[in-house]
Formats: sequence, C-alpha cells, structure tokens
Amino acid sequence: MSVWARIAEFVARAPGSALSNLLEVFRTILEGDPELRRRVAFSVAMIALSAKMAKADGIVSHAEIRAFHEIFSVPREEARNVARLYDLAKQDIAGFETYAERMAGLCGSGRPNCMMLEDILDGLFHIAKADGLVHEQEMAFLHRVAEIFEINDAHFDQIASRHVILGESDPYIVLGLQAATPFEEVRRRYRTLVGENHPDRLIARGVPEEFIAIANARLAAINTAYERIERNRRVHERI
Repeated sequence: MSVWARIAEFVARAPGSALSNLLEVFRTILEGDPELRRRVAFSVAMIALSAKMAKADGIVSHAEIRAFHEIFSVPREEARNVARLYDLAKQDIAGFETYAERMAGLCGSGRPNCMMLEDILDGLFHIAKADGLVHEQEMAFLHRVAEIFEINDAHFDQIASRHVILGESDPYIVLGLQAATPFEEVRRRYRTLVGENHPDRLIARGVPEEFIAIANARLAAINTAYERIERNRRVHERI
C-alpha cells in the first residue's frame, strides 16, 4: 500500500475534524513499521505545517501551491484526500506548535541531531520563498518551528542562507562555519555535509523521492559555498 493510500486511511479514521488526533493515530499504528512511519510522518508534517504557515501569512499564492507540488507528486486518485488533510490542518483549532512538537517527538531524545526535522524546515522554506519573498510572518513562523525542533539560531541561519532570495549568501554561514576557520576544517565540513545530504541518505530517513529536487538545490548551495571559499582563499594566498 502506498504512502498516500495509508494517509487516506488515516484521514478516514481521524476522530471528528482534528488533524492533531490523526497524528496520534498514525504514530500508534505504524510503530512496527519504522520506514513507513518516517515517510508518512514527513508527508503529514509538510502538509500540516505548510497549511498552518499559509494561514499565518493569510495568503496562499499560486507559486506556493506549485512549490508544494514540487515536493509532493500526489496521485490523482489521492489528491482529494491530501486536499482534505490540508484543509483539516488549516481548520484545526490546535496551533502549529502542536504539530511541530509531535513531529519533533518522532525523533525521540536525539531531536537536536534529527536530520528529518531539518528536511521539514527546508521544505517549508522552499514553499515560503516561492513567491519571491519570505514574508515577516512566515519567517517568524519558521523561526518558531525551528525552536520547537531544537534547531539553534546558528543552525537556523545556516538553513535560511541556502534559501536567500536576493544577493549572495555568506558561504561560511551556508557551511555552518566561522570566517576564520582553517581551510582543512572547511574541507572536512564540506565533505561531511555532502555525505549527509546525498539523495540515498534522505530517502533512507523517510523523505519522499520528489523532495530530492530540493535536496539537489541544497547540495548546489553547499557546493557553491565551498567553491567560493576555496577561490577566495587562493586569491588571498597569491596576494
């Protein structure tokens, strides 16, 4: 059974119209299938939190809808259930903090190092920037989600810098380093990030295959940052 079919099944089981109750349903039922649990968790988190982010901003643009579909290629026969899930999230009286906390809870005690939470935040940034600007309300929303995920300010800035809209981002921030970091350490950090963000790693931790397009954009930002640092260091060595 596909992820979307299972999600449709959970939608049918959700008591009343509370999506927050649905999260507890799938968490309990999928306890014995960790791989499917991760995939469903990621998909529900992206749908629920993107709906809450749209509500916080007050506007759902066509660009944001396209960005959502870049992450999720939903089978036509399942589109209605996904739309219902999205509407449930917008209408649910539970705040977005409730969803974020339950998603974070899936990572257990290893939450600060849980890459799935960074993947979710990356996906939300991708949707937020789709109309060419991350609005103030959206940035506040994203920052609060990061706090709940126990992603500190420096790490948040690192993620945000990969989604810069205008101008060039600081290459050291993209790699999560200080400007004075020795180049050998820069190289080690770069190789670690490339390994962590290899498509196979993302699929293994439960992100949908469609998300790989965003993962490739993340890798491109990491590669560009490293190349800029390497080029600048060479220039300074010649001076």
